[in-house]
Amino acid sequence: MSERLQPGDVAPDFTLPDADGNDVSLSAHKGRKVIVYFYPAALTPGCTKQACDFTDNLDVLAGAGYDVIGISPDAPEKLAKFREKESLKVTLAADPDKKVTESYGAYGEKKNYGKTYMGVIRSTVIVDEEGKVERALYNVRATGHVAKIIKDLDI
Repeated sequence: MSERLQPGDVAPDFTLPDADGNDVSLSAHKGRKVIVYFYPAALTPGCTKQACDFTDNLDVLAGAGYDVIGISPDAPEKLAKFREKESLKVTLAADPDKKVTESYGAYGEKKNYGKTYMGVIRSTVIVDEEGKVERALYNVRATGHVAKIIKDLDI
């Protein structure tokens, strides 16, 4: 189980391929706030709802100075399909070996229908302009989560 991040921690930098195979780095967003969210799998109902919520609120978030990056273990090709099918506008990044997901504490033991297994824990980490963790939220719900972030951040 990976260590969970705490407010004040330096957010681990990363460079991952996006849906088009281009590199996405946290350090490239220095000077802006970044919402990095981790989700288990593209094209699944909960993850689709969450990605659509972020897309629907992207103008509000961007207007308040936030960029949004969604990270999953899916291949870039699957992310491209996800983006096209759902008309997503958020940046989607591929972390197939789950190294970044683990470095953010978003990979670990999960329970579903009485079974315990290892997987991506739906999580959101809000990083400030200096690259430090402002908030780290784990085991978040796919539905209503974006509205809660907007409310909590007074946007």
